[in-house]
Amino acid sequence: MTTNENTSGDLHITKALEHLNSVLVSGETLDAWAIQRRLFAISKRRILIAATSGRFIEIKRGLLGGFNMVDFRWQDLADARIKVGIFGADIFMKVSGSSDLAISEDANQVLILPGFRKEQAEKIYRLAQAQDQSWREKRRIRDLEELRAKSGGVTIGTNSMSPQTNSSSDDASAKLEKAKEMLDKKLITDSEYESIKARIISGL
Repeated sequence: MTTNENTSGDLHITKALEHLNSVLVSGETLDAWAIQRRLFAISKRRILIAATSGRFIEIKRGLLGGFNMVDFRWQDLADARIKVGIFGADIFMKVSGSSDLAISEDANQVLILPGFRKEQAEKIYRLAQAQDQSWREKRRIRDLEELRAKSGGVTIGTNSMSPQTNSSSDDASAKLEKAKEMLDKKLITDSEYESIKARIISGL
């Protein structure tokens, strides 16, 4: 590759990064970015990907100038994986929570990003893993709080054969099933499950 080609490539990257910084919202920080290697973009324009404090961004130059950008909320991404080869590193992430995201045609909705520089891709991967763990914990706590709030609202009438009793019993059974489901999915610990179960049963 000639010096002019290197200069041109560096200029394109600089412009892409300038565009990237221009779309950051107030309080959002750019934590890492990676550029696709030319070998993986011979017949198309290279992709720049970035991890910010609030989202994952994919940018590429438009055919008529400017840049095309797609962004993904971290809470819509999960199960980040990386595959490092001789010529570059590939990043894979599952996409959920929105139907208008630019994803592969695979039935599992996997975002496939091939051929990035190893060091840059590994940093993106580590940040994606950290975000995934953080959002898993946030969802676990939210589900736990919702279940705890519902479990405290079980009331039963004095007549054990009344419709209200049957309704409340069915409600308690549903809550117990929900708690067991959360335990099976490892959203709550054994001790938390026993505590929730005791509160539901004590209402009876």
